[in-house]
Amino acid sequence: MRAPQHNSDFSRTVDQLADDPNPYEPEIGSMPQNDLTRADLDNVNKTGTTTIGISTADGVVIATDMRASLGGRFVSNKNVQKVEQIHPTGALTLVGSVGGAQSFISSLRAEVNLYESRRGEQMSIDALATLAGNFARGGPFFAIHPILGGVDEEGSHVYSIDPAGGVMEDDYTVTGSGMQLAYGHLEQAYEEDMSNEEAVSVAAHGIKSAVERDTGSGNGVFLCEITDEGVDIHGHHDFDEVL
Repeated sequence: MRAPQHNSDFSRTVDQLADDPNPYEPEIGSMPQNDLTRADLDNVNKTGTTTIGISTADGVVIATDMRASLGGRFVSNKNVQKVEQIHPTGALTLVGSVGGAQSFISSLRAEVNLYESRRGEQMSIDALATLAGNFARGGPFFAIHPILGGVDEEGSHVYSIDPAGGVMEDDYTVTGSGMQLAYGHLEQAYEEDMSNEEAVSVAAHGIKSAVERDTGSGNGVFLCEITDEGVDIHGHHDFDEVL
């Protein structure tokens, strides 16, 4: 077989294809990169917060505190909404690096919208959790530990997404610096098949328990109620309003 000559039509086509992206790869953008060192990540992970997700008979309840701190020592903001809607019937919490969490939420929200536009149907919460784990593992979002909650045709779901991309589903989960304090309350108060109304009280009590002792958590509670009809997020600086 005769080898193609230099500057032939064949060799020019090969050179051109070598510079072009693979036409069979998924149509997604390139992942942003960062230059954080391990010391930077250790400091980022000390910012502190408390977030709770509970699966209920009605859907899902997510609760978070409202404080942003620097290293758990200085309060930088007292009114931070740490839970955002990313799906018609799904929401995600912000834990860890604020910039990383915001970028993570924006990326997931864009993928959900793209999926629905292409397929004419909503992405399942299980598929969304898998995508979130892949993003956390392969992208620049490793300084986060969010909770994903949502409702789909299979029922209600609560997932913990760890910084290495692990995806764990459970009836309830807690993340953040106040997790031990909140878990202590949930272990005693959680019951199967709770309504959203009952879970709101349990979750708010869990956040209040963490706020009492964890310096990285405080200033009130944001509550997110998810059903098959949508997502409702509301904040309260006074715990008495929801307890």
